[in-house]
Amino acid sequence: MNHNSRIAGFHRLTPEERLRAVRAFDGLSDDDIRQLRGGAGVLTVGRADKMIENVVGTYELPLGIATNFQVNGRDVLVPMVVEEPSIVAGASYAARLIRDGGGFAASADASLMIGQIQLTGIDDPARAIAAIAAARGEVLALANRQSSSLAALGGGALDLEFRQHDASPMGAMLVVHLIVDCRDAMGANAVNTMAEAVAPLLEQLSGGRAYLRILSNLSDRRLARVSARVPAAALARDGIAGADVVTAILWAHALAVVDPYRAATHNKGIMNGIDPVIVATGNDWRAIEAGAHAYAARGGRYTSLSHWERDAAGDLVGTLSMPLAVGVVGGATRVHPAAQAALKLLGVHHASELAEICVCAGLASNLAALRALATEGIQRGHMALHARQVALAAGAHGDEIDLVAAQLVAERLIKPTRAAEVLAELRVAV
Repeated sequence: MNHNSRIAGFHRLTPEERLRAVRAFDGLSDDDIRQLRGGAGVLTVGRADKMIENVVGTYELPLGIATNFQVNGRDVLVPMVVEEPSIVAGASYAARLIRDGGGFAASADASLMIGQIQLTGIDDPARAIAAIAAARGEVLALANRQSSSLAALGGGALDLEFRQHDASPMGAMLVVHLIVDCRDAMGANAVNTMAEAVAPLLEQLSGGRAYLRILSNLSDRRLARVSARVPAAALARDGIAGADVVTAILWAHALAVVDPYRAATHNKGIMNGIDPVIVATGNDWRAIEAGAHAYAARGGRYTSLSHWERDAAGDLVGTLSMPLAVGVVGGATRVHPAAQAALKLLGVHHASELAEICVCAGLASNLAALRALATEGIQRGHMALHARQVALAAGAHGDEIDLVAAQLVAERLIKPTRAAEVLAELRVAV
């Protein structure tokens, strides 16, 4: 089998040709290819009706493949579900630059999640904490009885922690953290079930009343991290020396470090790479977003999730560390046929492996945006890829789409009104 994600000219192939290349890469079955292709019969209305409430149909988004990724020495084709142009292209391009520097080096923590049980009306918090701590074994055993399968896999409730808040808009409270190893699941249902199960016992031990009993999406015990090096020479562009591009990227990163207005957009660029993989694999992108942005503000000020610097050789080095609570079992990952095919394409068997690929996609997307900002500006490449959407919105069909888009790019006037004019001129000429 061909396991080289460096597929030259992949973007110039037709969708069917790309699918054949993807199948050759990983030996997917005909059914897997059908699921990735999408269309009628993949997610049926009947199946969708069992996934959420009040279903009236399904809604499709484009599924693209990011190439050139090499993660911990393994070549990976990365499925991305996203509607915005330039994201897949940018991540693929950045992955090629990083490939020149040896590829991504990624790791992920154990799948530890936090369940919060909020206790109020406690007269003596110190005594309550001591009583709960003394009954730690009983509390954990009760929690683990809620998911015997998780415990059998070596996971389950592992420990208790305490957070005392002496003041809030409603008064003092004690929050008990239930630390749960979710193994290869995202873990929301298991953690919530455990938190609800132990709440009455915690009320009895503390003398307080339990209100909230739910997981936290700030999964800072479940971090994924990646580092990558980009040779300065690989960054040279349009007469701009690679060393100068490195300098410009470092200035862009510096602004994201000190300014939350820039950090929000900087981190959105990171999530541009991560969210599409999360959606493609049937994971909860909203939970990932919440955790990422909360983690970016963990020091009391919102700042950059990634870090960029210049090494002794003058090359660009990037790192990214962030919460990534993903799963490869349970939920939509095992219900949506395309999500199953995406996981098979990625070749992942554990949640940690998926988290590693996601954080690599985030760093690649971040690099793509920073490189564009440091050279021609963000709009040049983005708008060239956006031209096809503009042509399509103007009413172009079939071959007309590429012809109109090419004219808009040539004129550097990618606007709906001009697209309509070019389309009209094209049809008159025919």
